[in-house]
Amino acid sequence: MVNINGLVYVVDDDASAREGLASFLSAAGLKAQTAASGEEFLAMPRAEVPSCLVLDVNLPGLSGIDLQQELIRCGIQIPIIFVTGHGDIPMTVRALKSGAAEFFTKPTNNQLLLDAVRQCIARRQVAIDDRKHAVERLQHENVVLREEIDHAFMFEEVVGTAAALKRVLAAVSKVAPTDSTVLITGETGTGKELIARAIHKKSARANKPFVTVNCAAIPQSLISSELFGHEKGAFTGALQRRPGRFEVAEGGTIFLDEVGELPSETQIALLRVLQEKEFQRVGGSQTIRMNVRVLAATNRDLQKAIAVDAFRQDLFYRLNVFPIQIPPLRERTEDIPMLVDYFVDRFARKTGKRIRNIEKSASDLLMCYGWPGNIRELQNVIERAVILCDGDTLAIDESWLLQTVPAIHSIEGSLSRMSTTEEKELIEKALMESVGRVSGSSGAAARLGVAASTLEYKIRQLKINKYSFKKSLQDA
Repeated sequence: MVNINGLVYVVDDDASAREGLASFLSAAGLKAQTAASGEEFLAMPRAEVPSCLVLDVNLPGLSGIDLQQELIRCGIQIPIIFVTGHGDIPMTVRALKSGAAEFFTKPTNNQLLLDAVRQCIARRQVAIDDRKHAVERLQHENVVLREEIDHAFMFEEVVGTAAALKRVLAAVSKVAPTDSTVLITGETGTGKELIARAIHKKSARANKPFVTVNCAAIPQSLISSELFGHEKGAFTGALQRRPGRFEVAEGGTIFLDEVGELPSETQIALLRVLQEKEFQRVGGSQTIRMNVRVLAATNRDLQKAIAVDAFRQDLFYRLNVFPIQIPPLRERTEDIPMLVDYFVDRFARKTGKRIRNIEKSASDLLMCYGWPGNIRELQNVIERAVILCDGDTLAIDESWLLQTVPAIHSIEGSLSRMSTTEEKELIEKALMESVGRVSGSSGAAARLGVAASTLEYKIRQLKINKYSFKKSLQDA
């Protein structure tokens, strides 16, 4: 049975009508609170989200319609019942089209309004229950599909027999059963997350959550909230308590990808987590103990970042308990034929094609190319070739491969050492050469040797209009 009790706000500048309706609702068993204006309603501290809002259309200052639109803009879903004078009916019809639940003209029939309020509360509770059930079903489906997904995707970039790769896999086998913190380093596209997943899967925490966080893709102002959660009212827009990724990962493993991009204040908080095994939500005072294994990865040279005060040395030592360096593809070229066969088979099955051979010129090209985007780039090239293949022999167009790419080891970490002006100029030059494209084998990220998500973040941070570089080619 649906609970039809709840918190109802009455917002009306007419004190007599406002207090009279609130008293009537309270006598009917509802919790009723009042506000004389939209501004007062928004400024009021709330311990719980209202179940319904009874709102006068014609309010002083922020009108009822404006308040409704502000709530919609903020993503706050509260059923709204409008109360209006006869002259406000056209405006109320507009409000109904924007999602209001009902409207009444003054003077109102309080009993009919009470029935409408209870219907709103009941519908809202049903919607909340439906969302909870949907989340539970999704979680169950995720558990069922987890092994299937892992089998299909987890080890695809670990294919190979090169000595350098064997050393990596031997290290994974040694460290996986422990709870030690692991720092995985390597160029973009080498498969750092897949190695992290392999460590988790071979650990005693395998049946617990594996939570990934791309530290470069989250705005600096929100990264602490994302990692550690926040309390209601901790900052503008924090309308309710939200658990962070560490709480979600409880009992399992958290993977901090691109950890070298963390801002300094978050580095301090992470250091405490690693040292004390505890943290506090943003805006909170309660200390939360945690049981989470930490794996981290970066394509930056953290030692160089430490030298220019871009990364904390004490945090580096806490993360670098067990380092694993993943070799770039150019250092394990003997694995390229095996990887090519794997990807051809995978994408041919996916597209329903039968590909038996690879052109000799294509094989030679794949072996001679430097692969700045590593296995991710190879995978993309093979997928494109399979899609375009009309017969049983695979061909590779040389134009798909980057012809001139700066040595990645000379680019990694350099962005953090540059001035803002130098950094912006380097990124704009790469965008110009790639015609505004960020990702992909010919994109600016591959040219700079950084992850596409890292470059996207830098572009937003430096307020670079990447689309202007596409226009510049069209104008040429």
